[in-house]
Amino acid sequence: MITLTGLQPSGKLHLGNYFASIKQMVNMQNGLKENDKIFMFIANYHALTSVNDGKKLCESTYEAAAAFLSLGIDPKKTVFWVQSDEKLTLELYWILSGYTPMGLLERAHAYKDKLAKGFEAKHDLFSYPVLMAADILLYGANIVPVGKDQTQHVEIARDIALKFNNAHGEILTLPEAKIDENVATVPGTDGAKMSKSYKNTIDIFADVKTLKKQISSIKTSSEPLEAPKEWETCNVYNIAKLFLDDNGQKALQARYERGGEGHGHFKMYLNELVGEYFKDAREQFAYFMTHREILDEILSEGAAKAHKYASATMQKVREAVGIYR
Repeated sequence: MITLTGLQPSGKLHLGNYFASIKQMVNMQNGLKENDKIFMFIANYHALTSVNDGKKLCESTYEAAAAFLSLGIDPKKTVFWVQSDEKLTLELYWILSGYTPMGLLERAHAYKDKLAKGFEAKHDLFSYPVLMAADILLYGANIVPVGKDQTQHVEIARDIALKFNNAHGEILTLPEAKIDENVATVPGTDGAKMSKSYKNTIDIFADVKTLKKQISSIKTSSEPLEAPKEWETCNVYNIAKLFLDDNGQKALQARYERGGEGHGHFKMYLNELVGEYFKDAREQFAYFMTHREILDEILSEGAAKAHKYASATMQKVREAVGIYR
């Protein structure tokens, strides 16, 4: 069984990236059964929909590679590469476009959400789900870990694969979404889903001053210091609980209910949690960013491993549609 995920390098990695995806992948990687495989890639083609600065994207790609490795991705256990190192992705993307109804893309939540946020209506945003389908189907992924709000992308990939298979036989593997219900959507500083696009992130590798500023910006309600606080709806609590076990969560809930502390105290506590949890990862990240030749070697080896799966799929696809070689 193959489990696959990809994350964009279009900015600093944030808590939403980690708890909704990377942590799941690390746990799966460390609990792999025989014959199971983990595929993880840096989605730099996808990042082109929102990044227009070439130098910035290149730098972000290295930062993402360093971050994933620092956060626990082991290239000996996980096939880890950069999306653009496998050009067959784009060939499959084009072929799958011929099996994708316009209505399927017009119903995509992510596209409509981006337009509502003020993004320009462009072909790359509109056809984004087809490229994502190519990412998934090229490697024969069975499982795709996603946040609760991203299941539609996997459903679209399944729909496209079904149309292709109906025309040519059982060639493409039908993927399934895997959701961790407990951390499916991580709230941002404004209470909406944490996303680079919404500029509401808490960045894992931010410097101490920036991290404190981001956490301080979390929107909270206004009550007197001595009054009890509602933890269920508090953005600070809903982020802090991701770092805590059951006992830790109950202890924090008691502090909210007891009163005598303001939201500023809880933000200070969250700052401590984030700093301590990622302390080792920060040190490892700094090492990789000053030894990029190590990153290049790891990514090249991962791309070579991924290519074996991609080329096998594309051989079948080309034969089916009549691409002569």
